Amino acid sequence: MTYADLFSTVKGQFLEADVSNIKEHLAYQFNIIGDAEGIFYIEVKDGKLYVEPYEYFDRDVIFTCKADTLLKLANKKLDPVMAVTLQKLKVEGNIDKALKMQEFLAENK
Repeated sequence: MTYADLFSTVKGQFLEADVSNIKEHLAYQFNIIGDAEGIFYIEVKDGKLYVEPYEYFDRDVIFTCKADTLLKLANKKLDPVMAVTLQKLKVEGNIDKALKMQEFLAENK
């Protein structure tokens, strides 16, 4: 799987999330390591979700993981807290805001 394939897949899944009730600004950067290495960000702003293939310098949280871990998280086959516990997902930054992403992604599908 290439980075472009990975990004296209997860972007489609993340854009299904309903963030219309989120009034605060949230910015997450994903650093993908190993196969399909690359960077992208997710931003929630004014009740809208944006997913772009760029580095985001004013981010609240950085998530670092392998492509297969990200796909499992996006498909709800791996709990984010369990991924951190198993050291498959590294989280840096504001933990409260990191947990908010889990809340709004749980609502999609």
